[in-house]
Amino acid sequence: MHAEIFALGSELTTGAKLDTNSQWLSVELAARGIETRFHHTVADDLPAMLDELRAAARRSELVILTGGLGPTADDLTRDALAALAGVPLVEDAASLEHVQACYRRFGRPMPPRNRVQALVPTGAEVVPNPRGTAPGLWMTLPPGDAPDAPGGPGGCTLVALPGVPAEMKPMFRESVAPRLPRGANLIRVARVNLFGAGESAVEERLGDLTARGRTPEVGITAHEATITLRVVARGGDEAEIERQFAEVRRLAAERVGELIFGEEDDTLAGRVLATLRERGETLAVVEVGTGGRLADWLTDEDDPAAPAYLGGVIETRDDRCLGEPVSPGGAAERVRQRWGATYALFTPSLSVDADVRELTLATPDGSVREPYRHAGDSAIARSRLAKAALDLLRRRLADRTT
Repeated sequence: MHAEIFALGSELTTGAKLDTNSQWLSVELAARGIETRFHHTVADDLPAMLDELRAAARRSELVILTGGLGPTADDLTRDALAALAGVPLVEDAASLEHVQACYRRFGRPMPPRNRVQALVPTGAEVVPNPRGTAPGLWMTLPPGDAPDAPGGPGGCTLVALPGVPAEMKPMFRESVAPRLPRGANLIRVARVNLFGAGESAVEERLGDLTARGRTPEVGITAHEATITLRVVARGGDEAEIERQFAEVRRLAAERVGELIFGEEDDTLAGRVLATLRERGETLAVVEVGTGGRLADWLTDEDDPAAPAYLGGVIETRDDRCLGEPVSPGGAAERVRQRWGATYALFTPSLSVDADVRELTLATPDGSVREPYRHAGDSAIARSRLAKAALDLLRRRLADRTT
């Protein structure tokens, strides 16, 4: 079974709001072995909706729509589904009672316009919405070989859900997912996270691992200098899925192993802190060019009950620390001693008058310095610099293990 997902509303096509429903639904469908082939974002325009829905219903066996079930004039999902099936809208008594009951709980009279939320395309089923006023809809189009048949050769099931995530998600899990067939293959996604090289350089080193048509599929994405390998595996059972993941992890470790710092939601800050806690060691920082990124990330991910991050300072110049003149290496050591930390990191300025700068890591055995070249998008320069500092410490800790 293949699926397509519609996010409906002009607030999405104008950029006023971001569609997160389609991403969430794709993950949920994949867990059932249903592959999503298309995402559609359509404005509040009935002819445009119909054009897209007709194509989707003939192409795929499942179409899920979110949004457009409210009471206002621009909520057109009910109308679009009725027009697609060629049937009229009829009032559903149970849905009307549900909407009226919601307003009784609110302690307000139901506005007459809300009666439209009880309209259902003839032959469609209502998907209950215990958390809001907008019932969902379940409509099945039969198979048809004629060019104008709305359901296409395989027929199509269309499910319309509210756009509010707090209503849509439980409705899908409680009333929609249990009715969907499971695909022949499970679909699972895994992520491997890297830092220390550019996207194209990583792809070159990975070689055929990212080739089109390969099983499993391996793609590369970049976000603020973190490179992520996105692995999409398909298999008949969990054992087959894990075998595919394990093979990708093995090949990635062989080809770019020194760049890998974690998987799934792992971050450099989180991995460094975990290693420090395992060893009973601690970290302090002195930041010049990062705008406090290190302090923010480390504070967010540390364990308050057993902190590995002790604190630090944010300075505006490379040559002063805690109110006194100091060299970069001296700044890191001064902060290390002041906070009684095992290690201290120093991040240099990103001023335009210096092309190559130095990161500094103060340790009990002395300072480690590493050149850092500022290049690329200035909008992510601070995050990249902060990650480079964390990666310096990560590699130092890994060297001590081997």
